Amino acid sequence: MKSKNIKALQHLLSTPKNVVIIPHKNPDGDAMGSSLGWMHFLNKNNHTASVIVPNPYPYFLKWIPGDETVICFETNENKALERLEEADVICTLDFNSLERIELLGEHVDNHTATKIMIDHHRDPQDYADLQFSEPEIGSTCELVYQIIESLSALEQIDNAIATSLYVGMLTDSGSFRFPSVTPKTHRIVAHLIECGANPAAIYNQIYNTSNVNRLQLLGQALNNLKVLPEYHAAFMTLSQEELRKFNFQKGDTEGFVNYALTIEGVKLAVIMIEDKSEQYVKLSLRSSGNFSVNEMAKKHFQGGGHINAAGGKNDGTIDDTVQKFITLLPQYQKSLQSS
Repeated sequence: MKSKNIKALQHLLSTPKNVVIIPHKNPDGDAMGSSLGWMHFLNKNNHTASVIVPNPYPYFLKWIPGDETVICFETNENKALERLEEADVICTLDFNSLERIELLGEHVDNHTATKIMIDHHRDPQDYADLQFSEPEIGSTCELVYQIIESLSALEQIDNAIATSLYVGMLTDSGSFRFPSVTPKTHRIVAHLIECGANPAAIYNQIYNTSNVNRLQLLGQALNNLKVLPEYHAAFMTLSQEELRKFNFQKGDTEGFVNYALTIEGVKLAVIMIEDKSEQYVKLSLRSSGNFSVNEMAKKHFQGGGHINAAGGKNDGTIDDTVQKFITLLPQYQKSLQSS
């Protein structure tokens, strides 16, 4: 992390500011955890900070401290724009391209406020005045912790900040099993626990709050599972008809793709989910070893992410997307065998 960026941040935050914090569309645990953790930290330091999300987020994240203050642009546009208009500083967290917040991105791009990017994805867009882009760090929550550490303010981490940051470190690391997890990650987690984060309670809130419909939807996805052993790959599909059958709610398919990656010999797993418009298919890609789903998603599916976790989309039907995916596999066969 560049010391000049930290000095610039210290100077910017040396006087009270109105700050708006924005995570990416369809915010996940890292997006919400980092945004709310950063909000709590700024508010403790005499700033007026609030979080604006582009659209609603999953029910299993709505318990994070500060959730009740979050403003949703999609459902309360007037309030969101009023708050944005007041901002001296806009912080964008867990994304690095304004396309990731869609319509809200135009308002951010045209705003005169100082813009700060805090993110851990590759290939950042050049829109921020101050950029904290660290792709080698496993989560934006871990990056926020390191920024607080660089500001010599670790003593300010309380239960709310610790709990928020733990959420993203847990979820973006696959419960601390991805290659991005380092000894420092565990040292940070230990400190967050000392500051009040409760690992068992947080895990239960995120992973043990399923309803019957979600479990039946998982059953449908597993029933649709196809394994391609010659390519060390597996994929699942879910159509809109299947989603409606099991009363799909935002976040219900979170983690489904990981089940395919647990199959012995599988190094590439994908879930393909038909969008409600039925005009395109959303993909979540996961891999083990050094096979880069980020590169695959960028090249073929209008997306990107990390080496072992990425997302994208494909215009057309589920069948079109399955066929495209299968057709691509021969060119990656050697990479998958050696990863």
